[in-house]
Amino acid sequence: QVQLVESGGGLVQAGGSLRVSCAASGLTFSMYNMGWFRQAPGKEREFVAAITWSGASTFYGDSVKGRFTISKDNAKNTVYLQMNSLKPEDTGAYYCAADFRRARVPLKADEYDYWGQGTQVTVSL
Repeated sequence: QVQLVESGGGLVQAGGSLRVSCAASGLTFSMYNMGWFRQAPGKEREFVAAITWSGASTFYGDSVKGRFTISKDNAKNTVYLQMNSLKPEDTGAYYCAADFRRARVPLKADEYDYWGQGTQVTVSL
């Protein structure tokens, strides 16, 4: 049974930093591309970042480029999202997702195979 469990969310002031993690089990983690998405109340799920199964390449949504960094530790079966210079508009539930080694890393939510339950990030003024 595949499980993705996010952690590390919380309340942070604007301009601050936060790192969220996603621990995977029940799959061969090193063979999966991983993505982070977020969803604010009343809005659609938004692509944040993705990383290839090897960790060699990363991709970011325009709104987080230069502020967020995705990384993957295949030895720990964990993917991270380091978030710096946080803004109130970064507020939302953050979800990690896994895609089985697709040649083109998916940037759309419906292309991912597995999802976590999410962790809430709230950025205050």
